[in-house]
Amino acid sequence: MIGEVSHSESRKPVIQFLVIFVLAVYISQLIRLQIFNHTELEQKSMENSMKAIEETPLRGVFFDRNMKLLVENTPTYTVRLIPAEYRAKSDSLLESIMGFAPGTIRSIIAKNSQYSSFVPLKLKRGVEFEVIGWIEENIDKLKGVNYIIEMQRGYRDSIMASHLYGYTKEINPKLLEADKYYTPGDLIGYNGLEKKYEQMLRGTKGFRYVLVDSRGREVTQDKARMLAAIKGKDAVLGIDADVQRVAEKELSPYVGAAVAIEPSTGEVIALASSPSYDLNEFSYFTPKEYISKLYSDKEKPLFNRASMAAHPPGSTFKILSAIAALESNVINENSTLGCAGGFTFGRFFKCHGHHGAINVVHAIEQSCNSFFYQLIFKVGLDRLADYAHKFRLGRKTGIDISEESAGLIPTEHYYEKIYGPNWPKGIMVSLGIGQGEVNATPLQLAFYCALIANDGKSFVPHVVKGYLDENKKLVPASYEEVNTGVSQKTFDLVKKGMFLVVNGGGTATNIKTSEYEIAGKTGTAQNPHGKDHSWFIAFAPFDHPKIAVAVLVENAGFGATYAAPIARKMMDAYLLKGKTGIKDYKIAKMEVPD
Repeated sequence: MIGEVSHSESRKPVIQFLVIFVLAVYISQLIRLQIFNHTELEQKSMENSMKAIEETPLRGVFFDRNMKLLVENTPTYTVRLIPAEYRAKSDSLLESIMGFAPGTIRSIIAKNSQYSSFVPLKLKRGVEFEVIGWIEENIDKLKGVNYIIEMQRGYRDSIMASHLYGYTKEINPKLLEADKYYTPGDLIGYNGLEKKYEQMLRGTKGFRYVLVDSRGREVTQDKARMLAAIKGKDAVLGIDADVQRVAEKELSPYVGAAVAIEPSTGEVIALASSPSYDLNEFSYFTPKEYISKLYSDKEKPLFNRASMAAHPPGSTFKILSAIAALESNVINENSTLGCAGGFTFGRFFKCHGHHGAINVVHAIEQSCNSFFYQLIFKVGLDRLADYAHKFRLGRKTGIDISEESAGLIPTEHYYEKIYGPNWPKGIMVSLGIGQGEVNATPLQLAFYCALIANDGKSFVPHVVKGYLDENKKLVPASYEEVNTGVSQKTFDLVKKGMFLVVNGGGTATNIKTSEYEIAGKTGTAQNPHGKDHSWFIAFAPFDHPKIAVAVLVENAGFGATYAAPIARKMMDAYLLKGKTGIKDYKIAKMEVPD
C-alpha cells in the first residue's frame, strides 16, 4: 500500500507539468492572435464579408470613315444569381417576377454546374425598370440575387449593315473552355466585324470589392482594391454611312448585293446584302419566333451575298480575258477578230450583234461575244486562271470579315478530273464571256474593278481602317499590298473600253452623268433556275478613281437595267456629297443585252 501511494505521488509533477504546458500554449496563442496578429486577422475577417463583383468593360464602338457613330452601346439591366448564396425556396417568387416558366432557374443553375458556384449567372438581359425596382425592394428575400447595368448594341444612322457588323450573343460552353477571359453569361462577337475583332473590342474586365452585411446587402466599397474595367478599342471603318444607306435602300426590293471599295487603299466604302435582318433583335434576347422566321425564309436573309454568293460574272469577266490576252501578246491594240453575229465551234454560239472586224477596246465597249468566244482559245484556260488569281478571282480576297467564298476559276486540270484527259473543248467558249463554271462574288468583282481602276495595285480589301487610341487619334491598321504586275499599256486599253461602255456607244449609257466620268462594264449572267442575274462593275471619276463598285441583282435581267442604276446612285452618294437633287431621281432603264 505504501509503495502504491509513493508511486502515485511521483506522477503528480509530470501531470502538473503537462497541464501547465498546455495552458501556456493556449495562452501564448491567444496573446499572438489578440495582440500580435490582430490586424492580419481583422483583415481576413473583413475578406470573409467582402464580395468581389466583376465589372464588364464597355465594348468598343464603330465609327464610319467620316467619324459618324454607327454602332454604339446603350444601357440595359441584367439580373444575376450567385448559386453559392442563392436559396431554392426563392425559385417560384423569382420566376414569377421574371416571367420564367417553372423550373427555369433550376435548369440554368444545372447547365452551369461545372463552374464555380461563386460565379454569377446572368438570368436575363433587358429587364424592365419596374422589375429591377421590385428586386431592389425585396432583396432581403432573394439571397444571392443582384442586378447590374450592362450595355447592348445600338445602331445609328438608319443603317443596318447586318452582314457587315455581325452581332453579339451569350457565349456558349465550348468557347468558355477555349478562353478563360469569359465567364458564363458574357457576350461575345458572332459573325462579321464583331467576331473578327472580338479581342480588340471586348476590353479588359475590372473588379470592385464591397462589404456586405449578414443579409448580403452592400454596406460600403473598398475603393483601395478596386480595379477599373478598361473599355475596348473603338474601330474606325472605311464605310461611308451615306453610300451604305443608299446601297441598302436601292437593293431592298431585290435579292442581291453591292460592294464599294476605295481603289488606292482597298478600304470597303459599302457592303450590303439583300434581304437583310434586324440587328436590334439580337441586342439582348432574340425571340425564337424571329430566329425561326429567318431560317425558314426561302430568300435566306442570314446569307451574306456580298462575300458568299458566287455566280457566273457574265460579261464583266471579258475585261479579264482581254487583260490576259494583251499581257500574253496574243493580241495587241490593233488586232481584230471578226463578228458575223456569232461563233461556230461544234455548234453556233450567238452574239447579240454583227460587229464585223473589231478590236479589243471596242469589243469591251460593245460587249462583243464573238470576240471573246475566240479569244479564250488564244489565251488558254490555265493562262486565264493565272491572271484571274492575280486579281483575287478564284481565291479568297482576305477581307477582314468572317465569311467569304473563294469562287471558282476552272483550269484544264479541273475539267480533266471531271471528264478525263479528252474533255470537251467546247466548254471553253462560254468561259470566255464569264458563263459556265466560272464563279465570283460581288466582293471579288468590286476588288477586281478597284485593281483595274488603280492600275493593278491596291491593298487587301478591308473594312477596318484602324482604331482610336486614348487620345482619340487614329492608329492605322496595316494590310497586305496587292500588285498584279500587269502593264500600264494594258490597263490604258481596257479602261478606255470601260469608259466607252458608259460614255460612248456601249451598254450602260443610261447612267452617264455630266457631274463626273464613269467607266464600267455590264454583265448578264445566265441562270438555269430562273431569270438571268444582273451585274455591273464601275469606277469613278475616270481620271482619278476614288470609288469602285460591283452590284449584283439576282434573277432580274440585263445588267444595264437593274444593277447599273444602283451603282450610279452609290457613286453619286460618295462623289457628290453635300450636293442637292441626287437622292430621288430616276435613271432610265436600258434594255440592252450584253
